[in-house]
Amino acid sequence: MHTTPYLLVQAISPARLDAVRAAGTDGHGNQLSPFAATGSGEPLRCCLRYAGPGEQITLISYAPFDHPSVWTEVGPVYIHAARCAGHTPTGRLPEQLAAGPRVLRTYRADDTMNYDHNTVITDEADLQPVIERLLSQADVATVHVRTLAPQCFLYAVTAG
Repeated sequence: MHTTPYLLVQAISPARLDAVRAAGTDGHGNQLSPFAATGSGEPLRCCLRYAGPGEQITLISYAPFDHPSVWTEVGPVYIHAARCAGHTPTGRLPEQLAAGPRVLRTYRADDTMNYDHNTVITDEADLQPVIERLLSQADVATVHVRTLAPQCFLYAVTAG
């Protein structure tokens, strides 16, 4: 019998975002400038869904690694301007962000990138089985899901 593994999907930590909002800056020198979402494809990294038209959002610079690492990359991400309910783990990928096109970057347990398993999904394929296969590899601990063209960070996934 085949069982589907539980996937632990990680949005940006609410505590980390609370600190950004309280400071009024993203920690990379950029002031927060809330604006109304167009609803035309602004993926929110706080709750892992697309923003609806008129929702107050802001664009910040963000690095998924919060510790020293040669793999630290800072890039733009959308978040709600004020704290939201966040992402509730379900064991599956977030519905609105669960299909390609995407870049899947794989990392070992020591947070070094594993080039052997990095994967590009160029079509609208379901990411769940691909990520499950990647996480079944002994040398893959985490998968970072990123947009295809700009390769902006969306969320991280580990086996739960």
